[in-house]
Amino acid sequence: MMRAGPAPEEIRRHNLGTLLRFVHLRGPASRARLAESLGLNRSTIMALTSDLTAAGLVREELPRGPGRRAGRPSLVVRPESTRVYVLAFDVGVDRLVVARVGLGGVVLDRREAARSRDADPSDLVGTLAAGARSLVRKADRGAVCVGAALAFPGTVRRSDDAIMFGPNLDVGDVHLGDALSRRLGLGIPVSVRNDANLGALAEHERGAGVGCDNLIYLHGDVGVGGGIIVGGRLLGGDEGFGGEIGHMVVNPGGRPCACGARGCLEAEVGERTLLDLAGREAAPGQSGRDAVRGVVDAADRGDIVAREALHRVGNRLGLGVANLVNVFNPGMVVFGGTLRDIYLGSAAQVRSVLATNALAAPRERVKLRTTELGDDTTLVGAAEFAFAEVLADPVQVLTRLRTPEDTPVS
Repeated sequence: MMRAGPAPEEIRRHNLGTLLRFVHLRGPASRARLAESLGLNRSTIMALTSDLTAAGLVREELPRGPGRRAGRPSLVVRPESTRVYVLAFDVGVDRLVVARVGLGGVVLDRREAARSRDADPSDLVGTLAAGARSLVRKADRGAVCVGAALAFPGTVRRSDDAIMFGPNLDVGDVHLGDALSRRLGLGIPVSVRNDANLGALAEHERGAGVGCDNLIYLHGDVGVGGGIIVGGRLLGGDEGFGGEIGHMVVNPGGRPCACGARGCLEAEVGERTLLDLAGREAAPGQSGRDAVRGVVDAADRGDIVAREALHRVGNRLGLGVANLVNVFNPGMVVFGGTLRDIYLGSAAQVRSVLATNALAAPRERVKLRTTELGDDTTLVGAAEFAFAEVLADPVQVLTRLRTPEDTPVS
């Protein structure tokens, strides 16, 4: 049977989302640039921007600065960053971060707290909720929260956001998303996703991997996680468990891993192994991330033990990267979290092992990069995930979330 083409309303909804996503990710753009980039005529662009403006998602204004041309200028479309926002949560082993992120990716406000590794998991919800409520109270009157997402260092089931395994941060039976949503009382769910998967999303959309549709993101905290972008889309797997790169075995019979196996990438290149090989421990009050950087700094200053530790860890990291290059043929591998520092300290060893163990064809063009988003990579990924619904169906989502005293969407 022949399938009917999309209805006009479906086309309009798609175009609204496409235009909003463009200015959200690429920044303010003139009507002329939008028409050229999106392949739509100017009258359609005008109608779409009018709808988005009425909904309070964008505003149009005259271009600023010295680049204005003579004649009638094309209006510039800007996202309404202070009026439309999401809440992004990043749960690390040593720190907790909450941010209010406006449309366009602008971090409007944030709260950060250190976390003790032996803290009660139930304290997570209280700390995160208190931070988020303080951010919401500071939002402009009439501003709307359109989503919330939490990055967690563990295995998360996609169907119900249940945390199935958190080897370095056990939360027991606490359903973080549901508990946090109830404590916030904003009437929106809090999605929970694996932190490295969100890091891959962030680097693809806003970081080192912009324009690269096949990339792998490797994230280090205490453990090691990964996210894989294939054809511009996150590889989630059957239940959302895809990308558990940290539990790829690179040294059979090697160091024991928290997952129960031996020789996993996480066990061979993670924080504990590096500090052990360097004969160090994290100083009291010093986060694991700072301890890792301490080893790298010591190696730079000529510390022979630190250099040898980085060499050995770099060897295993290179093997892991070689396996990933052979299997996925990425255009780019991005190192984030503590792996950013470890890679910078052992880049020569990683590249040498990659050259020896990866097939020539897939390794020929692969680029090895460090994150451009710094320590906020997974936080940015959580924000982008939280924006996904409103970017897919802008007007309907905003209409549903507006409170009665808000101006109705036309």
